[in-house]
Amino acid sequence: MAIPEDVINEIKYRNEIEATISQYVNLKRRGKNLVGLCPFHSEKTPSFTVYPESASFYCFGCGAGGDVFTFTGLMENLDYIESVKLLAERSGVTLPQDGYDDSMTKIKNTVYDINRETARFFHNYLMSPDGKWALDYFLGRGLSLSTIKHFGLGAAPDSWDALIKHLKSKGFTIEDMVTANVVGKSQRGTYYDRFRKRYMFPIINIRGNVVAFSGRALPEDEKKGGKYVNTADTPVFKKSLNLFGINFAKNHCEEKIILVEGNMDVISLHQAGFQNVVAPLGTSFTSEQANLLARYTKEIVLMLDADAAGQKALLRASGILENTGLKVRVVVIPDGKDPDEYIKKNGADRFKALLSGAVSDIEYKLLMAADGIDVHKDDGKLKYLSLAASIIADEDDIMTRDVYIGRLSDKYGVSRTAFSTKVDELRKNKKRYKHKKEVNDIIRPRFTAGDINPDKRVHPKAAAAEESLLAVLLKHPDFYIEAKEKLPPEKIITPLNRRIYEIIINTLDSGRHPDISVFSEKLIPSEIGYLVSLQNGDKAGNNAKAVLKDCIEVILEEGIILNSNPDSDTSVEDWASYLKNMIERKNKEN
Repeated sequence: MAIPEDVINEIKYRNEIEATISQYVNLKRRGKNLVGLCPFHSEKTPSFTVYPESASFYCFGCGAGGDVFTFTGLMENLDYIESVKLLAERSGVTLPQDGYDDSMTKIKNTVYDINRETARFFHNYLMSPDGKWALDYFLGRGLSLSTIKHFGLGAAPDSWDALIKHLKSKGFTIEDMVTANVVGKSQRGTYYDRFRKRYMFPIINIRGNVVAFSGRALPEDEKKGGKYVNTADTPVFKKSLNLFGINFAKNHCEEKIILVEGNMDVISLHQAGFQNVVAPLGTSFTSEQANLLARYTKEIVLMLDADAAGQKALLRASGILENTGLKVRVVVIPDGKDPDEYIKKNGADRFKALLSGAVSDIEYKLLMAADGIDVHKDDGKLKYLSLAASIIADEDDIMTRDVYIGRLSDKYGVSRTAFSTKVDELRKNKKRYKHKKEVNDIIRPRFTAGDINPDKRVHPKAAAAEESLLAVLLKHPDFYIEAKEKLPPEKIITPLNRRIYEIIINTLDSGRHPDISVFSEKLIPSEIGYLVSLQNGDKAGNNAKAVLKDCIEVILEEGIILNSNPDSDTSVEDWASYLKNMIERKNKEN
């Protein structure tokens, strides 16, 4: 049974969609709607639209769409029931104790319980005599016992089943352990501890739950099993949506967050008094992580490793962060050291001075562009200025561009007009490329995984009519009786539209209004996005009654054509009768 409609409506009323989304996205009014940069994919031109009238949102860039529950679920990595619970809790609405399916919530809670018990197991082992080898490692890295306990650090014993036995003793099933990804299953069907003889770092989300683990190998074992083994995606964890240290940093980052590369960098800086530090989780920095940071701070200081890989990652992260509206600065660590090494050698005061000398990301890029180029020679100077023009062309603020154009023109003795013309030319080229890419993104949006309704390619006319039919019913549900009488669900040709049509009919039959919340329980996010695009588009037209009538006719006619195939099970007599009735109906109408 679903959560009662009046409860859902009360939660939506108390969590008005504009106010809820504004906590994550900077929205600007455009007519009766609002627009902003989409939090689900990287973009510089706003394609994310909020429709207060229908209490929904839709992104024309990636296809994400839905209501306040859908949005919260996507932002917080929650399923529908969890989103309802979270918003109910935020707004003080009491949910009924039963009457809805919370099976996924139960699975997630079990995984959380397993992760918490696993973290406790690893930490207790670290602090035991058997774990001295790992404790010595952490102490040797300059960590205090209080820091080790604060981060819940641990160690995995050199065993294939120590964790399995421990979790079984706590009442967990082997299947749940596999779901939590702390236990693996071999091709022979045997089970084993995923983390063995490793230094363990629990990963904790914003709400303080242990969601995953990162296990570092002993130096002598790095070549055998890889330096790090990380939890794979589970019902409670997705690497691209989490950051190491965010559970602590969120309380100390109103002004800025420092983004570093590794777990030890976070821990060492935290111990030295810099608690506003986070790191990605063994993957490239993502737009989801950037949007997560944008919810908590105004500025990001990039402090990634000084090696080639670190600098490449830094430039990529800078590009992603540009789309969040955050101020971005860069710290160049001297002597090619990482933050962990630097602060241990130089102390907190020197690190603070280094931090205060952070440069803007454009200055850093201009500095790096000169690396390896002899700018004292004419060909080197031209090469550098060409690279610099491309970097400046990426800057949207006209005053910032003007400052750097003037500065570099004076420094390298070139005509300001010529340099400015080059930058403008590159901006036009980049704009054309960007437009082409955005069109591509719309044609192949991330959330739609290709075509959301692939059958549209096979039945384009029918699918187009079905889309208009759905749009009419979403805007004018009072027309559903006529639609239901003339067009039973089985006559809808494409499966996705048939499923949506059935939900609309069944919902209206039950006396409930078919708003987006109804579909949130039954459709995946990409399908909900498709539905919102129909609801807020113009397919219903100005004369919805006439559009509905035309759509029904087209769908029925396309069904006759489709089923007139010689392989059809329908008899010739049946189709002759059907065609005769349709012709007679049309003659009466004319």
